[in-house]
Amino acid sequence: MASYKFVTEWRFDAPIAKVWDEIAHPERWPEWWKAVESVVTLKTGDADGIGTVRQYTWRGALPYRLKFDMRTTLIEKPVRLEGEASGELQGRGRWTLSPESQSTFVRYDWEVDATKAWMRVLSPLARPIFEWNHDTVMRWGFDGLKRQLGNRPDGGR
Repeated sequence: MASYKFVTEWRFDAPIAKVWDEIAHPERWPEWWKAVESVVTLKTGDADGIGTVRQYTWRGALPYRLKFDMRTTLIEKPVRLEGEASGELQGRGRWTLSPESQSTFVRYDWEVDATKAWMRVLSPLARPIFEWNHDTVMRWGFDGLKRQLGNRPDGGR
């Protein structure tokens, strides 16, 4: 099995409500996150968004795409958003936001298994490359969201 656990940490000079507004609306991610090719809502959840299913298509620095569905399982505005992935990746993702004075600290936990046969076969050898690709995708997200929030593209991750 090709299991991965990633932790990404970002810090933005923006209030938590502004950061939450961008992260909690993934249909807008393709506007600022260059790795996100598309986000399509497949099923609308309840009034709070629980149960919403979206299909994501991602492309990183490596020449392949990943497509998976994400079902929203928890929303605690404006501090926590969780979902379960199925498809070419299976697992769980969790966004956690914390206010820090005038800034916002963001942590993303991503625990997934790759289901594509070629990824599972290559995982023992290619794991460092897949991890580098993930880190690159997340750096693009940080840079894009920083610009979207109106901040300089430098600063802490």
